[in-house]
Amino acid sequence: MNTPAELLIDARNGVGESPVWDAQRQCLFWVDIPGRTLWCWNARTGQSRQWPTPKMTGCIALASGSEATPHGRWIAAMETGVAELTPHEDGTLDHEPLARVQHPQPGMRFNDGRCDRQGRLRAGTMVADMSMAAPVGSVYAFENHTLRSLQSGLITPNGMAFSPDGRTMYLSDSHPKVQTIWVFDYDTDTGTPHRQRVFADMNPLPGRPDGAAVDEEGGYWICANDAGLVHRFTPAGQLDRSLAVPVKKPAMCAFGGSGFDTLFVTSIRPGGDLSDQPLAGGVFALRPGVRGLDEPKCFV
Repeated sequence: MNTPAELLIDARNGVGESPVWDAQRQCLFWVDIPGRTLWCWNARTGQSRQWPTPKMTGCIALASGSEATPHGRWIAAMETGVAELTPHEDGTLDHEPLARVQHPQPGMRFNDGRCDRQGRLRAGTMVADMSMAAPVGSVYAFENHTLRSLQSGLITPNGMAFSPDGRTMYLSDSHPKVQTIWVFDYDTDTGTPHRQRVFADMNPLPGRPDGAAVDEEGGYWICANDAGLVHRFTPAGQLDRSLAVPVKKPAMCAFGGSGFDTLFVTSIRPGGDLSDQPLAGGVFALRPGVRGLDEPKCFV
């Protein structure tokens, strides 16, 4: 049975994004994009900590081969490219650029992304000022310290996820003018999506399609921004259930916990009167009644 959302930490993130469960350390890592901060919540101690980043970070992935470092090494898609971040016990963080991107216009940054099942990072770019509604965003593949475009013409790319067998890729555009989730066949050898088609039109449903995760049954969970919900769609694209969180703008979700039976949800803290959602920007835990999958480590 589903239980109400539990507040893990009243983080008050401007835009809490890209939660990633680190099974080795039993920790949840995520970022606050405008806060330029890498966060960590330790499930063993219940304590949290944070590290300042030199630029805004849209998404992170745990690097392979980082088991010996205290807080891991993280591959981060940031404002102007991809970098490696290494947080240290003393609160400092090393930043090593790995690949740069040439944005088509000023004011752009990376947004949502994650690794495919083979450990290859895919991440989208957007114009930070969403009011411009500029369809100049792209999804990039990060491989061999280079970035190549896989998909273009997006306003606010989001909802990146892969089926359990890795042969299906999901992608959404959360901009109010689009609000659509697509599905692609995914070539696991070349890391290339093809045969794009609509998976779910979110326009008639509550909320805009933001960050997402996939469970072990192939169910696609996506945060319904502005609606305070997390929707689950079946692999056939049918809305299966919706779980509530006590904030209007859930941003991204990720499975984790000792049995991967917890769905962690980050959120956004907008400006203005928050008397009806004082926990906006917090991180929450849901028990959705289904297990998730461990995220692949990112090969650099």
